[in-house]
Amino acid sequence: MDRVSWPWVFYINLVPGALAVALIWFFLEDDPRRAGETTPPVDYLGAAVLSAVVVTLLMGLFELQAPLGRWLLAAAAGLVIPLIWIERRAADPILPVPLFRDRLFAVACGQGLGAGWAVFGSIAFVPLFVQAVLGTSATQAGATLIALSIGWPLASITGSRLLLRVGHRPLGIAGMCLLTLGTLLMSQSTADAAQGRVMISLVLMGLGMGFSVPSFMITVQSTVERRYLGAATATIQFSRSIGGALGISVMGAVLATRLAAGLTAAGVDPSVVSIDRLLDPLARAGTAVAIQETLKGALTGAIQAVFVVAFLGAAVGLIATTLSPGGRLAGAPEAATGTIAGGK
Repeated sequence: MDRVSWPWVFYINLVPGALAVALIWFFLEDDPRRAGETTPPVDYLGAAVLSAVVVTLLMGLFELQAPLGRWLLAAAAGLVIPLIWIERRAADPILPVPLFRDRLFAVACGQGLGAGWAVFGSIAFVPLFVQAVLGTSATQAGATLIALSIGWPLASITGSRLLLRVGHRPLGIAGMCLLTLGTLLMSQSTADAAQGRVMISLVLMGLGMGFSVPSFMITVQSTVERRYLGAATATIQFSRSIGGALGISVMGAVLATRLAAGLTAAGVDPSVVSIDRLLDPLARAGTAVAIQETLKGALTGAIQAVFVVAFLGAAVGLIATTLSPGGRLAGAPEAATGTIAGGK
């Protein structure tokens, strides 16, 4: 931030957060429980084991280059087996394992994983690229992300209306093509790139998410059994979140490795050079031009590699989307009777 210290990144969220709590508290209404209706027990054990899997996975990715990281990743993989065993026997599982046998649901989770990897991973590094490589201010770097924030809701509004007419599969594929194209353009960005080009790439990524995400979410919600509705919705959202966490971790490791290699190749010790020299105007002014150019060149190559990783994640999501079954929601023009017209 240009005018205030970094803690304000968190302080600024207190007011909208309090407003959201007030809206939910005073205006959210839930359906009353019917007389004699019983609810299944909460899956506390499944929630605990799933949390352990996620925590060990993220800690392992954080320590990816250390032996401890590999042990944590192995522990996360080992915990998946008891998690599946527990969830298959739970009365109301937090992770609906049987639903993964449904092709549409499995594809929706695969698309969410790839899209989350590409988008949320890119969001973490776009401000660094715009500020440190293109030489803009922190405010301009943050404003660049507005392009994605505009494209996403606009496409969501439009895509939700197109869903009944064209079906989820064409809409999802079109969205993932736009997302993949946006990440491809980002991977081609250099130190001479204009900020407008970066914003165009982000608009494409936002449009891609807006077309693909609601199409799968609404279709899955319309096809699963009512008792699985909440778990299915949460699992798809979780797939995007865990995809983003994986993407950021892998991209961070790629950035560190490629940056160190680039500096070493230029004859500079990576341990004595800090990216802050490009981010902080005062530090930049006190650094020799040769060092600045060397660091900028190494960082440009490293961030290009990061965006290539984002492109690969988007490509995986696109491939998963092409495996989606066809069909349209009930109520669509020329739709057959049933929830979905067409096979699974």
